[in-house]
Amino acid sequence: MYSGGYTGKILRVNLTSKTAQEEKLPLAVAKDFIGGAGLGMKYLFDEVKPGTDALGPDNKLIFAPGPFTGTSIPCASRMAVVGKSPLTGAVGNALTGGYFPAELKFAGWDAVIVEGKAEKPTWVSIKDSSVRFHDAGSLWGTMTFDCQQMIKDNLNDQNTRIICIGPAGERLSKIACIINERRAAGRKGLGAVMGSKNLKAIAVRGTGKVAITSEEKYRAARSEMLKAFKESPVLYSAFSPAGTPMVVDLTGALGILSAKNWSATGEFVPVDQLGLDAQNTRKIGKEHCYDCPVGCSQMKLAKTGPYAGILTEGPEFETIYSFGTQTGVVNLDAVIAADRLADELGLDSMSAGVTIGFAMELFERGILTPADTGGIDLKFGNDQAMMMVLRMMAFREGIGDLLADGTRVAAMKIGKGSEKYAMHIKGLELPAYDVRGAKAHGLNYATAYTGADHNRGYAFQEIFGIPVPWEVDRLSIEGKGKLTKWNQDVRAATCDCATMCAFMLDTALPATSTQNTSALLEAVTGLIFTPDEIQKVGERLNNLAKVFNIREGFTRTDDTFPERLMTEPLKDGASKGQVITKDDLKKMLDEYYTERGWDTQTGVPTRAKLEELGLSTAADLLGV
Repeated sequence: MYSGGYTGKILRVNLTSKTAQEEKLPLAVAKDFIGGAGLGMKYLFDEVKPGTDALGPDNKLIFAPGPFTGTSIPCASRMAVVGKSPLTGAVGNALTGGYFPAELKFAGWDAVIVEGKAEKPTWVSIKDSSVRFHDAGSLWGTMTFDCQQMIKDNLNDQNTRIICIGPAGERLSKIACIINERRAAGRKGLGAVMGSKNLKAIAVRGTGKVAITSEEKYRAARSEMLKAFKESPVLYSAFSPAGTPMVVDLTGALGILSAKNWSATGEFVPVDQLGLDAQNTRKIGKEHCYDCPVGCSQMKLAKTGPYAGILTEGPEFETIYSFGTQTGVVNLDAVIAADRLADELGLDSMSAGVTIGFAMELFERGILTPADTGGIDLKFGNDQAMMMVLRMMAFREGIGDLLADGTRVAAMKIGKGSEKYAMHIKGLELPAYDVRGAKAHGLNYATAYTGADHNRGYAFQEIFGIPVPWEVDRLSIEGKGKLTKWNQDVRAATCDCATMCAFMLDTALPATSTQNTSALLEAVTGLIFTPDEIQKVGERLNNLAKVFNIREGFTRTDDTFPERLMTEPLKDGASKGQVITKDDLKKMLDEYYTERGWDTQTGVPTRAKLEELGLSTAADLLGV
């Protein structure tokens, strides 16, 4: 049935009954969705009923690597974690790298579906086809790094790979993440889903290997990919030694480095304190994901003040924004310490930092007072206050309990006009790039099925000036609907389903990513896709996710921006004067829906489009 890439096996773990069973992965599902996020989306749509409580036992949590994971394809040790998001109520999808994804494939599984709820705290160990359930009473309450070490010691195997939650997930913080070694499956609150199931951790160890259908074709396709890596003008020369922090300087120069809860973009640009040169003074090494030649993760050591001696794998660009420019903090050592603490607590660093920055603006405006904060001087730039509140959020203490579920929930509780300053879309906090100066990037935020998520349709054309599939003007709204569809569909298939690292494809293979995926798929799995069919897989995923969200009550009105982005032009910098008006958004949405073949007035996929994609069941559900 499967000659390579896939094991053809799904592991279903029921925590309520403490049972595990093997199921076959239907070949038709593999052909339609490839793997990763596509596979997760298919099972989520089929098995999670409309209106399901995201923190109830009927929600599913699906861990799905792709057919490339565990091979020697560079940058392919990736895995999607999919479930209904408690933060947004929409599809939750988070990607993570490291070693756990490859180990899961070595154990023989194309995906693990976790369902039900354990009666008491539990952790699960998987060794090849053997699955065991363990009492996690002694682990409950531990930080994520300590939890992983305790499990390795328990199993007497330091090479076991582990995903787990921290105190934030245990307390059902809607911005809790899942930690895999030092990597996060962040955003969308999937750590809270894990906590709601009383699942502290999953440990995996595999002794198998991933089969290759055609070694000759595999060597040729992999060689072409590595050749593109070497020929890239930035991959090894700039991205490998710097990682994503290199984007701090770039976005600062473009005038889109978001600052102080998006109120001071272009005015507050602390590149000297937080940019690449400053980052390099703290770099002491780097880390690689499984079989990755690039090794973009930078190890940073804080050197001054109360943070001296704290080591983190990062901080990545988005965390430099969330705990740096977003909060007005320019102490790089504090940002390093906050990144490490967020990982230990199991809090998504992006949502956590954006939420703290939101609270800081409310404090400076007098909407929150010292009585609300317990006397904490929660002003922009106060790194010690940031660290205090970050910990309080994970343990739901004091002001932290108010902020533990993100900006939308906090604004609903606070009132007093605070909603105006809550920087989220569909409940998901905004990533770093101030999209008033990058319009396609912004349209992706508005339309991505997960909410404000730069990884669903990253507009590298606007950020890096790469003219693929065509040259664009980042400040224009023209053609951005068509571009956003292309970005979302291509990235969904090549990165989220296959699975591969988006950074590598953006920097080395932007013009040939679908061809590269097509060639590798044939070599590894024997399944033949044209490049256009690869892109069609991404389109299928995006349409199915859209239908899932519609059945959960989402409408065109949810494809929007925070008020600030539509009413406050940028005041300074290279994007000075830029704003996305409501009329701009309407025009871009109309074009986007038209390009997608959706009803322009409602944003609902048409029956013709869904049937074209083989999703007639979804069309029946919508009644279109």
